[in-house]
Amino acid sequence: MIAELGSAFALGLAGAGHCLGMCGGIAAALQLGGVKSTGMTLAYHAGRIASYTALGAALGFAAGSIDIAGWTLALRYLAGILLIAMGLYIADWWRVLTWLERGGAVLWRPVQRWSQSLLPLRHWYQGAALGLCWGLMPCGLIYSSLAWAATAQEASQSALMMLFFGLGTLPAMLATSFGAGAVQTALRRKGLKLALALLLIASGCWTVYLTAAHAGHGAHAMQQETSPDAMDHSHHH
Repeated sequence: MIAELGSAFALGLAGAGHCLGMCGGIAAALQLGGVKSTGMTLAYHAGRIASYTALGAALGFAAGSIDIAGWTLALRYLAGILLIAMGLYIADWWRVLTWLERGGAVLWRPVQRWSQSLLPLRHWYQGAALGLCWGLMPCGLIYSSLAWAATAQEASQSALMMLFFGLGTLPAMLATSFGAGAVQTALRRKGLKLALALLLIASGCWTVYLTAAHAGHGAHAMQQETSPDAMDHSHHH
């Protein structure tokens, strides 16, 4: 589980450039658009991370409640493939996750309309509510992280993975909120993005390899159990 939490944190950190493009504007506006309250900004980020965590818990619970042969195996393959896709996406080698964003945009519109009614922000709880809305925005990185977290098939584990993903996004987002240009520049460095992207791709390949090895081992064990020799042996007993 520690490896998964580390990957989730790295994923949030690696998506810094993407986060700054998608949510950076709103994060900066909270601090610069006449709202000078640190509490408001922190409430927004707490709401955002809370929404990731709650969605992770819901999907983990849903995935764990499906009892179909081969479902766990399929989810593990999906986890590996998504990690590879996210690595390629963060490295800007293959923007495969943009189709997820296009689909999510349809679901996002009513939420966006409601979130605009919260502006301008005057109280910390409005900031938290806006953060909760923002967790649902059409972001390939968020959606694929959620799908990956669901592969844990357990509400608390999936929630933890999404919590660590959210914490990973904090350095970039807080730097935007508080105008820390040096932190933003460091997080946007090509070298860091590339290293983290390669780490995700390697994790994905390793996950797929382990799943395939496990599946092969399981099939071999079943074959042995149902082989004529084994049947004959059990018959004699």
